[in-house]
Amino acid sequence: MKKLFIPAIAAAIMTVPLMSSTAIAQVQVQSSGPVVALGVTENVSLDPDIANLSAGVTTVEPTAVEALRQNAQAMTRVIDRIESLGIDEDDIQTSGISLNPDYAYNQSTGEQVFRGYRVMNRVNVKVRDIQKTGEVLDALVAVGATDLGGIGWSVEDPSPAVEQARQAAFQTGREQAREYARMSGYADIRLLQISENVVTSAPMPYQGDIIVTASPVSRSELTPVRPGQINASVSVNFTYELVN
Repeated sequence: MKKLFIPAIAAAIMTVPLMSSTAIAQVQVQSSGPVVALGVTENVSLDPDIANLSAGVTTVEPTAVEALRQNAQAMTRVIDRIESLGIDEDDIQTSGISLNPDYAYNQSTGEQVFRGYRVMNRVNVKVRDIQKTGEVLDALVAVGATDLGGIGWSVEDPSPAVEQARQAAFQTGREQAREYARMSGYADIRLLQISENVVTSAPMPYQGDIIVTASPVSRSELTPVRPGQINASVSVNFTYELVN
C-alpha cells in the first residue's frame, strides 16, 4: 500500500492586480493503486459592473511650497467634481503623491536647466455605474485633471460565475480521469486530492495617458467607453486513484 503526503490547499479568489493567500496542511492519503494527476481550467465570461479609473494632477512651479499649493487646489476641484457625479467618497482613494525637482534640457548648451518643482497627485476612482464612465472621464479633464491612467473592469460579486466554472472543471476532471481508468484497464476512480485557484480578470488596461476633450461636451459627445467582458477562471488540480 502506497502512502501519499498531499498538501490540502484552500481556494483563494484573486482580482486585477492578482493576489493570493493559501493555507497549506499536510494530509496523509493512502493509495493501493496507480494514481493520475490532472489539471483542469474552465472560464466563464461575464459583464463587468465596476469601472476602476486612475486620475491625476501635475503642477510645476518655481518653489516647492507653491507647487504643492497649486496642486492641492487643483486636486480638490477634481475630487469635488468626482463626488458631484455621485461617486461615494469611499470609492475615491489617493494612490500616490510625489514632489521632485524639474529640469529641462537645453539643446544649445547640453545642460539640464532647473525649472522648479513638479508635484504629482493621483487618485483611484471606482465607478459603480459604468454607464457614467465616459462622463466621469470628460468631467475630470474639464475640471483640471492633467492625466488619466488605464481603465480596469471588475464585478462586485463574481461568485455565481466562479461556481459555474468550478462545476464545469469538476465534471471535466472526473470525465478525464474515468477515461484514463478505462484506457488503463480499471473500472473506476477514487478522488484523493483537490486544489483550486480562482481568478477574475479583464484584459490588461492601457497604461498610457487617455486623451479626452477638456471642453464642455454634450451627452452625445462623451468619450466612448466599451466595457466588453471579463473572465472568471477556475483552475483545479485533481489526483485520482485508479480502482477496480
